[in-house]
Amino acid sequence: MNVFVLCTGRCGSVSLVEACRHIENYTCGHETRAGFVGLARLDYPDNHIEVDNRLSWYLGRLHFKYGPTAYYVHLKRDLDATARSYSRRRHVGIMNAFASGLLRQKTLSPDAQDSLKLARDICETMEENIRYFLLDKPHKMEMKLESIQSDFQEFWQRIGAQGDLSQALHCFDKRANTSLEFEKHGSQIGAGTRLKRALKAAWRTLAVPNRDTSFFDR
Repeated sequence: MNVFVLCTGRCGSVSLVEACRHIENYTCGHETRAGFVGLARLDYPDNHIEVDNRLSWYLGRLHFKYGPTAYYVHLKRDLDATARSYSRRRHVGIMNAFASGLLRQKTLSPDAQDSLKLARDICETMEENIRYFLLDKPHKMEMKLESIQSDFQEFWQRIGAQGDLSQALHCFDKRANTSLEFEKHGSQIGAGTRLKRALKAAWRTLAVPNRDTSFFDR
């Protein structure tokens, strides 16, 4: 069975992947197929847990490939907190792509309130896409960052996970990939992200099916 964690991002997804690495009867990864085009974008191995906020833009294709056979998790966080986290990253990633690509804004406003409004719009769009997609799915659950320890234990039971649950829960003790850290060390993190992406791209050129790139996210 495949498991897909759908989310806005900025909601504990990196910590969740680290926790899932302690599951022995599933593989797992974070954005492992990002960058692939066409059918390859959703070509996940069996018994794999994928955490990728960009899947909220691929839900139609996800439905027709996996539909009711997969298990879906809607990972959530307080929407205002999520938007504030995104607004601190307004010049990179989805914030920049949404503003310039979908909204056709030529320049991003430097005003903090404008950035927060944009971030809120992005989060609400992804949330509503996910909610609509899950309406007819028989195998699903919500997982909230605010109650992640108890929700993860329920998730563990629902998918029949085997492994070290205690070590998995420890992964939530420390926050990962925070926007406050990004603001403090933005240039270094940006350079590191670019290097990881370059390494991922080089790794993918080997063209081995389902090649796992998740270790670049550690």
